Amino acid sequence: MRLTTDQRWGLIDKIAKKTITFGKYEHTLKDALGELTIKPLSGIPIAIAVLYGFWSIFCSFAGTLCTDGFFVKLFDKHFLPWAQRFFSQLPHWLYYILIGEPAADNCFEAFGVLTSGLFVALGVVLPAVFIFYLMFTLLEDIGYMPRLAVLIDTVMHKIGLHGYAIVPTILSLGCNVPAVTACRILETKKERFIMMTLLAIFIPCGAQLGIMQKVIPATMGWVLLYLLAGYFIFGFIMHKLIPGRSPEILIDVPTYQMPTFRNVGKKLRMRTVCFLKTAVPFVLLGCAVVNILYLVGFMQWLSNTLSPLFVNWFGVPKETVSPLIAAFLRKDLAVAQLSVIEMSKYQMITAVVLVSIYFPCVATFVMMFKEGWRELLGSLVVLGTVVFLYGGLLHLIWMLLGVA
Repeated sequence: MRLTTDQRWGLIDKIAKKTITFGKYEHTLKDALGELTIKPLSGIPIAIAVLYGFWSIFCSFAGTLCTDGFFVKLFDKHFLPWAQRFFSQLPHWLYYILIGEPAADNCFEAFGVLTSGLFVALGVVLPAVFIFYLMFTLLEDIGYMPRLAVLIDTVMHKIGLHGYAIVPTILSLGCNVPAVTACRILETKKERFIMMTLLAIFIPCGAQLGIMQKVIPATMGWVLLYLLAGYFIFGFIMHKLIPGRSPEILIDVPTYQMPTFRNVGKKLRMRTVCFLKTAVPFVLLGCAVVNILYLVGFMQWLSNTLSPLFVNWFGVPKETVSPLIAAFLRKDLAVAQLSVIEMSKYQMITAVVLVSIYFPCVATFVMMFKEGWRELLGSLVVLGTVVFLYGGLLHLIWMLLGVA
């Protein structure tokens, strides 16, 4: 027997009355917390507090406890003197590549593959990335990230994205490589292109943040402020120039739940191992390549060739050419190089911003290429434009303030 539409709905109502028991729902503490963290009036202060706590733990654990409290002493007082003695019989050129400057009294300034390379990768970067991924995984498994996405949705729509773009953005603060892959959660080509480009230019990875916190703690806030401003300024410009649509956010917001040790451990291990496989080889390779280029005189030639652009347009010393080359391999390595160049406070801010918005590290470049060569070429065009305009703008700001 064929039923009409009204008869079908009537049958559904009869079945529902016999099988479903209706009762009074009582709000739990988790419900109350969920509502507080998703409403702008209370959610924004909570988000600021969460991110501030995130940053405080990141700096205290990675910089103060691990790097300064343990790895600096291990590498500078024990490993460096041993390496200088053990490899002292090597030819000068090979010693310079592996150990670096013979007169250096710390691994940070030696700049050899086995000194600065290992110290940067294991002593500075690894603690920073480990604590970042631990904090991110906890927020993810608790259920806070979807609420943060809903909370920031209105702001992100101003630059052609929706709220869930905050996930690859925050993930990029750990490493740009998985963040580029995470751009796939965005629905349209326009959103994915804007997100991938902004990540490659304006979001420093956890390794770079760890180095910045170590070598330029006094000016780090200014660097991050300029990167954040560029993120929204050029995101807004791309949103207006690139055709396409930016759909509304549609996500499931789960209840808060207690993260499980097994799940957190599995995610943490997977992300940390992935980072080590992509980061450590390129840090060591970067030290070797830069030292070889110094030995053959290429760095000096390139510095002299590009000095008019760097000195007159960007307002930084010509010696910053070398870190820019190293940035293609690892940006954290480039920031470490900048720390030993004599510059004013304002030149240092400009130089670190330039390294940050310069060409993405080679691992990120490969991931962007996998997402599509047309998108990669478009991102590189935007990147070149941003570096030239934004670097010159920073120099202009310092000149107008009378501090350049």
